[in-house]
Amino acid sequence: MNKSKWLLTPVLVWLGLFLIVPMLIVVAMSFMQRDTLGNVVFSFSWEGYKTFWDSLYIGIYWDTIVLSVSTALICLIVSYPLAYYIAGSSPRIQKWGLILITIPFWINFLIRTYAWVLLLRTQGVVNNILMHWGWIDEPLQMLYTKGAVLLGMVYNFIPFMVLPLYVAIEQIDRRLLDAASDLGASRWKAFWHITLPQSKAGIITGSVLVFVSTAGMFVVTDILGGSKSSMISNIIQSQFLGARNWPFGSALSVIFVLTSLVLIVLFNQVMKSRSDRVKEGKR
Repeated sequence: MNKSKWLLTPVLVWLGLFLIVPMLIVVAMSFMQRDTLGNVVFSFSWEGYKTFWDSLYIGIYWDTIVLSVSTALICLIVSYPLAYYIAGSSPRIQKWGLILITIPFWINFLIRTYAWVLLLRTQGVVNNILMHWGWIDEPLQMLYTKGAVLLGMVYNFIPFMVLPLYVAIEQIDRRLLDAASDLGASRWKAFWHITLPQSKAGIITGSVLVFVSTAGMFVVTDILGGSKSSMISNIIQSQFLGARNWPFGSALSVIFVLTSLVLIVLFNQVMKSRSDRVKEGKR
């Protein structure tokens, strides 16, 4: 046991130096002030948290939560059938399926996002095809909308949902499904009472990864949303790099982290209670 504890030391030191310590600095910074020149004044203040309750920032924060939850939900709905199919296929199909899913990671994130600009802009590929076939008379405004931002988020973060789901589904004992079939259960009942509860870990992991990644993403919003769409991550970026209001940017960061933790815990509790109800139903 002592040797195993020593093996954890490098990881704990790394997390302490590059995760915990920076976070503590951000928390301390959120309770400070700034002068007229943007310099941080080491004086206790609640100003950063008070500013957050302005209707402008509350609205942006709510839009961020809605977009992040929507992205995670859409990714889950789209990814689960794909992960289920890959996990139940032959080793050859599994190999090529995982390769195709991870191909987007081989291309730079910005290039992938700018590709959607070429597709969705007024004179882009999609509008040209629709006008060529006579389905529309004039170009549609698809770029710089919330729909474009949602599409870009789902596209970029689907692999973060598929891979955890695949791992969870692939590890399910197939003998349980065979036993359910022998006892007269339909495929839907077997899925609802066996596959879905057994893949809970993959659902939670994928949803957390997608939600956190989406909420902290500002590149997709800048490129596909323009000035018409903004998330809390864009505000945090502008406060640190543009407005030079580090206390307010730190306060927004702390609120974002706390909100994310609360939502993740609630989601985990919902999934746990769902699993418990399924187990009680089996009894």
